Amino acid sequence: MKINHLNLTVTDVRAAQRFLETYFGLVPVGARGDNFVVLFDDDRFVLTLMKGKEVSYPKTFHVGFPQKNEEAVNEMNRRLKEDGYEVTEPVHAHGYTFYVKAPGGYTIEVCY
Repeated sequence: MKINHLNLTVTDVRAAQRFLETYFGLVPVGARGDNFVVLFDDDRFVLTLMKGKEVSYPKTFHVGFPQKNEEAVNEMNRRLKEDGYEVTEPVHAHGYTFYVKAPGGYTIEVCY
């Protein structure tokens, strides 16, 4: 069985949407103003973003985006860093991975 969709509550829907489109290739397929957007990934997984005034995820909550190899992880890390995002350095842990705080109040893990 596959998971179909995930809803994230974020403080800024448009900023979160731009981030996910720019770095992870998600494609918007519907929206309701600045309060709600529906995004698809390459496998048609549905990620919805919903506006919330106060967003508080548990410290360890994150959303993972796998890459095709370690070089792709390093490239994503470099790109995010150059664009002004605070990223951790990639490490070999449960794979090759790093974390970045995404606009809107949640964390993303980029891994191989």
